[in-house]
Amino acid sequence: MGKIIAFSNQKGGVGKTTTCVNMAAYLATKGKKCLIVDLDPQGNATSGLGFSKSEVKNSVYTVLIDEMPLEEAVIKTKIENLDILPSNIDLAGAEVELVYVKNREHVLKNALEKAKNCYDYITIDCPPSLGLLTINALAAADTVIIPIQSEYYALEGLSQLMNTIKLVVKHLNENLKVEGVVLTMKDNRAVISRQITAEIKKFFGKRVYDTAIPRNIRLAEAPSHGVPIMLHDTKCSGAKAYLALTEEFLSRQPKNN
Repeated sequence: MGKIIAFSNQKGGVGKTTTCVNMAAYLATKGKKCLIVDLDPQGNATSGLGFSKSEVKNSVYTVLIDEMPLEEAVIKTKIENLDILPSNIDLAGAEVELVYVKNREHVLKNALEKAKNCYDYITIDCPPSLGLLTINALAAADTVIIPIQSEYYALEGLSQLMNTIKLVVKHLNENLKVEGVVLTMKDNRAVISRQITAEIKKFFGKRVYDTAIPRNIRLAEAPSHGVPIMLHDTKCSGAKAYLALTEEFLSRQPKNN
């Protein structure tokens, strides 16, 4: 039975998609069968893996709204063991359309039910908001990974995210847990970055991964080439950090997972 992990933070620009895509890619290279669900209407995970959003016909939208079987919309990526359920601009309307759907918070969970038997890990790239799409992701997920930028504004809204997770646990998914917190775009030279890191560790304790992701130009370039960092520059600091993060993530998993 596969594990579903939502990558969530309502603040944009924190490296959420980058973390979701690169961790899934490295998990795939370690023999884990992985599916990325691009639940963000911006479709950055889709384009970041080399697919044109304008040419995507079957997508997460057709699965959620048109009830298309998930396996008909999933496409293989350039990386062995890594598939994606792509996104396109249609998803922007899904938030409104889902309001009128029965049991609307569990549409994604129901769509992923069979897929759990086909994958070791299903990673969900959530939109930068706490709307109905993100609620669907949290209701479907076993755990949440929260990427947080090591900057002052990153702390703003954190309590809102944690409150949303608590509400989901109370009303929709009692088994949901915080898998871990990833510090992204870290600059050890900046005093404020070290202070914010200390604050985040005080808040989350051992759930903060030891591996932090540094600011790295090669990481920023990779999506424009339509590949994860391992296919762009395997030796850069960003690639080494995501490999180390993936290994740390795996080391924390129960032995039977």
